[in-house]
Amino acid sequence: EWRVVPLTSNAPPYSPRRDRPVAGDNIGLFITDQRNGRSLFYAPGLGVISPLVKSFMEKASCVLVDGTCWHDQEMEIVGCSKRSSAMGHLPLSGAGGMIEHLDTLTGVRKILIHINNTNPILDENSVERQLLHDQEIEVAHDGMVIEL
Repeated sequence: EWRVVPLTSNAPPYSPRRDRPVAGDNIGLFITDQRNGRSLFYAPGLGVISPLVKSFMEKASCVLVDGTCWHDQEMEIVGCSKRSSAMGHLPLSGAGGMIEHLDTLTGVRKILIHINNTNPILDENSVERQLLHDQEIEVAHDGMVIEL
C-alpha cells in the first residue's frame, strides 16, 4: 500500500515555483507491506517536521529521510549555494535538526538519504559519522539492501 505525504520544503531548482512552493511540490511516501504490516517512510526533500510527517515517522518500521547537509551554513561556507534551510532541507545538526527528531523515534530503523557531497558524514572516519553511528542512524550507500 502506498500513501502520499505532503512535505514542507522548497520547490526544486528547475521549478517555476522555486522559493514559492505550493503543496504537492514535494512529497514523501509511506509504503506498507500488506503481508507483514511493516512499513517504510521515504522523505528525500524535507525542510520541516510537521505533525503529519512526525506521525508517519513514528509509525514506520524504517525511515529514509533527508540528510543533505550537516549544518545550515554548510553550502554557504564552501561558496556553493544558500543555507540548507533556504533550499528546503532540514540540517542534520543543531537545535531542531534532523538528528534531534530522529532521536525521538524508538524501534525504527533510521537511514539518511539525499546527502550532499559537502556533508562530512560521507567520510566514514569523521566525528560526525561516529556521532550518527553512536545514535544508531545509518547513512545510505550504493547497493544498500533494506528488508522490512
